[in-house]
Amino acid sequence: MNKLVSTASLGLVLVACNSPQSSAAGSATTAAATPPPAKSQAPQSNMPPLDPKNIVSIAVGSKDHTTLVTALKAADYVPSVANPGPLTVFAPTNAAFEKLPAGTVDGLLKPEKKEDLRGVLKYHVTTSVYEAESFKDGDTLSMADGQKTKIAVKDGKVSINGANVVASIRASNGIVHVVDAVLLPPKKE
Repeated sequence: MNKLVSTASLGLVLVACNSPQSSAAGSATTAAATPPPAKSQAPQSNMPPLDPKNIVSIAVGSKDHTTLVTALKAADYVPSVANPGPLTVFAPTNAAFEKLPAGTVDGLLKPEKKEDLRGVLKYHVTTSVYEAESFKDGDTLSMADGQKTKIAVKDGKVSINGANVVASIRASNGIVHVVDAVLLPPKKE
């Protein structure tokens, strides 16, 4: 279960692969004369081919989530967040990451801080699909890292641990709730 949760945790966000469309109008002669695409000598990134409507693809396609995508890549969590799910991901915007103390993001992106980064990212993911309308004030969610978060609903607006949900986007493998702050897991004692 823990492995499944980790696998389902975070890949939240990379580039959707565009595959060329084949045309029924092309003739057999043209197809035979066209050489097969060259195989890549080295991988371009740590991203697998993605469903264009999954959580990672949505994040990759968002100019407001480049920091999150960078973090997912650094943590090697793209495949985890791209899995079939279902997942609910609370995706901080670039502006949310900028609110952290200076040097925090750069520090977490260092290879020696990979496990700390993974902990932060797992605190943004839970299994199942939770629509914003289904949240009730005082709800708690168990996150992929095993810790709990608290939902607040006031005047129809949802927040999680004080981070406001500013948008929600359905994905083929779950839902993305865009949040205006980074969720920081409580320190373990």
